[in-house]
Amino acid sequence: MPAEFPDFRLGRVLATSFTATLSERHGDAVERIPTPRRLVDWLAVSGLAVDSCTSAQLELARELRESIHAAATAAAVHDDLPASAVQVINDCSANGRAAAVLTPEGERRWRLSSPSRVEDALGVIAADAIGIISGERDGKLALCASPTCRAAFFDTSQSRTRKWCDMNTCGNRQKKARFNANRRKNAASAV
Repeated sequence: MPAEFPDFRLGRVLATSFTATLSERHGDAVERIPTPRRLVDWLAVSGLAVDSCTSAQLELARELRESIHAAATAAAVHDDLPASAVQVINDCSANGRAAAVLTPEGERRWRLSSPSRVEDALGVIAADAIGIISGERDGKLALCASPTCRAAFFDTSQSRTRKWCDMNTCGNRQKKARFNANRRKNAASAV
């Protein structure tokens, strides 16, 4: 699994993992799906394999990503959901024709209507977003405490008090910055 794509199956949520394909939104933004091929790769890693993607489908995916981010951010801070974001999410959910199927191992997988139907994959992501934003799933939407990130994430920790979207990136960066600031402060006071 490519390192640049987080594994949402390890406690992460598909919809918020998808919004993380644009990171550091308030800093030096990093686009993780810059080409149709990269979207195909991300969908495959996420269990929504398609064989191809057009530029128009990539643009639709980015529009959905930004709509989910806008709606999840509003929900996390208890604001009204942006009507345009809600419309995009609902349209993508309604236009998808994926079906949940049960594997012989007892796991749920998604069957797309066609290997080139990126819209089916986006429908699954939109439906997941609807589930978390509407409060149907057990957890809480929150925003990353990192001032350069501010990603919306779905907190399923027992206390619902997570601060960072990912402890290995934003959390670690913040802890390291605090440690270095304290070290500089202690060094200055020792002089």
